[in-house]
Amino acid sequence: MPYSRYLEEYILYPCQPPDAPHNMTTPLLPRLPVPALQVPTLAHGTFELATDAPSTFSLVVFYRGLHCPICAKYLLELGRLMADYEQRGVKVVALSSDGQERAQLMADKVNSPSLRFGYNLPLATAREWGLYTSTGRGQTSIGIEEPAVFSEPAVYLIRPDGSLYYGAVQTMPFARPHFDELLSAIDFAVAKDYPARGEYTGSV
Repeated sequence: MPYSRYLEEYILYPCQPPDAPHNMTTPLLPRLPVPALQVPTLAHGTFELATDAPSTFSLVVFYRGLHCPICAKYLLELGRLMADYEQRGVKVVALSSDGQERAQLMADKVNSPSLRFGYNLPLATAREWGLYTSTGRGQTSIGIEEPAVFSEPAVYLIRPDGSLYYGAVQTMPFARPHFDELLSAIDFAVAKDYPARGEYTGSV
């Protein structure tokens, strides 16, 4: 059963009508297992979250694609901090629904050999991960055509056991978490053994 269907039927909406649509975006819940994730990467083989367990966290960064100039700046920030994340036992991957050629062009812009770039993310998988999707509106400010449909950004920290620790999901490319601040948050979380929050699904 897809993760989103599991959440809808057993956790979020246990009493929803049987004819309710199941193609809607549903949030991931902290402390629960995240969906499966497997994509090809440009230079590091196949990325599979389940077999890529880190010592502290996996940092999964979903970006919009080559057409997004803000994504390029965002990933440049991440690329500059890769050594800091590696020192903390964090494994990092950046991925989008772009094909290999466009993903390579983005990787060339970022120029961070240690940053893994995944591509060909299925939009159905993006939905399973709680990502929003948008339809293309032609060329962006940098003259690159938007895909017909693409996923919006998200940043997740996943524990080695595959459960969600932290998530930030965007409807637009603006105002994303800063990677230097996320480093500080990781330091605090590890030092204090701070639990994942936002797990409560009971009555209010």
